[in-house]
Amino acid sequence: MFFKQLLKTFTLTKNMSTIAINETSVLVDKIGKITTIGINRPEKRNCVDSTTAKLLKRAILNFEEDDSSLTAVLYGIGGNFCSGYDLQEIADVGDSHCRSYSEFSILPLKKMIRKPMVASLSGYTVAGGLELALLCDLRVMEETAVLGLYERRFGIPISDGATVRLPALIGLSRALDLILTGKSLTAKEAFEWGLANRIVACGTGLGQALQLATCLEKFPQDCLISDRDSAYNAAYTQVYEELLKYEKQNANSVKLKSIVEGAKKFLSGIGRHGKSYNLKEKDCNDWEKEFNEFVKSKL
Repeated sequence: MFFKQLLKTFTLTKNMSTIAINETSVLVDKIGKITTIGINRPEKRNCVDSTTAKLLKRAILNFEEDDSSLTAVLYGIGGNFCSGYDLQEIADVGDSHCRSYSEFSILPLKKMIRKPMVASLSGYTVAGGLELALLCDLRVMEETAVLGLYERRFGIPISDGATVRLPALIGLSRALDLILTGKSLTAKEAFEWGLANRIVACGTGLGQALQLATCLEKFPQDCLISDRDSAYNAAYTQVYEELLKYEKQNANSVKLKSIVEGAKKFLSGIGRHGKSYNLKEKDCNDWEKEFNEFVKSKL
């Protein structure tokens, strides 16, 4: 029965990703007691704009309030989990607007979702996408997927929980390595570091995540939720929510102008595809500038 339902989900996902791409950027479905939440912006590697963020928060809230659903699986459609916030939207804000960066948030400000969530990670799981994956309890990662806090190279502050959740999950030293350098992690490295709970073949992430979610919902739920709460409490002590609020407030201390400039830098092609080199424009001598202008005039 499970595999018949799983096949149905794959069929629905395949159809929805082609016919509903312009209708909704978040697709929600149910398989028995499992809710599936799919980010549906494959043409932009599932980066999240403000509309998608609202739909995503609503889908998570609805899952929490649905007593007939015990676990959820979060995934991306089209080969990528999520590449973070849509920097085109940030770049379009412009310097004249006085909005704070906290408005560009993907996740609800809360320490954890009330019931277990499993993330199916494929392709790019970077920037805010990695923060979204960290909100989930367990992460099933395809062998070709990549993790990283890529916002580092563009001066975009972390504001969706990574500075709080990463140190608790993998330790301060490794968390700082990811946070300060913006480096990429392969599936093998993510598993060794404790970020990925399972490594699976490319293209099988969603099915394996659903199978893992099925394993969770078969257990007595009162005890599972109680033990889960105790584990989170032990990992973060009693200051979890205060830490998340501090991260959000601290991110707002970064001037929006510099954030917009970072978004424009990304859109110009600098630092794309995980590149952490050539992030600054090269200083040229006067003779080099004159030579470049001469060459341009002859083209």
